[in-house]
Amino acid sequence: MITITGLSKSFAGRQVLDGLDLTARPGEVALLVGANGCGKTTTLRHLCGLSAPDAGRIAIGSADLTTARMAALAQLSFLPQSPRFHARLTVADILTFYARLRGLPASRALEVEQQWDLVDVRGRESGRLSGGTRQRLALAVLTLPEAPVLVLDEPGLSLDPQCRRMLQSELRSAARRGATVLVATHLLGEWNAQADRCLVLEGGRIARELPPSRLLDAFPFAVREAAMARAV
Repeated sequence: MITITGLSKSFAGRQVLDGLDLTARPGEVALLVGANGCGKTTTLRHLCGLSAPDAGRIAIGSADLTTARMAALAQLSFLPQSPRFHARLTVADILTFYARLRGLPASRALEVEQQWDLVDVRGRESGRLSGGTRQRLALAVLTLPEAPVLVLDEPGLSLDPQCRRMLQSELRSAARRGATVLVATHLLGEWNAQADRCLVLEGGRIARELPPSRLLDAFPFAVREAAMARAV
């Protein structure tokens, strides 16, 4: 469960978030959409404890991010828009490191290697990975702990169409297991009918909620962006 209440943030006098309220529930995939620069990434960074708001409250499950930070963040796994890894570490090194960090057995790292089709590159340094393979590594790190709350910022970037479908399938499976899944994206053509809810961020607030099966009707520009994404 994610609960954001009254979240506000300004940068250099510009109000980016203005009393934002947002709820994402267990068992659902929720999209956070809006134009570039509307505050999607800022919202996620605050949710994951990477930035401090000017005002407002964030709770993950029953834990308040301010007063019970460790308890809140222990429930969450986050995929940033541009994940980075040490260029000299191999795929296996990175997954082993994060497994140890989460207190997980080495066997769990092997499971996500197979899940995200990384077995053949497990000995390759991350600096030598293609963009799509590096993104699959980031998704393996995201799903490694099977956290009850998954937060993803533009997760489909760099992925080919088959991997995007795999990503969506994995997130729906996680939701069916009871996870809360929040995805920020502007590639609506890729997510049409693939989520349970769609929240539109405008003017620093959640302006409205859209039927997730009619995203292209509400945002015609997404047709062009979806076509461009498929061509990558």
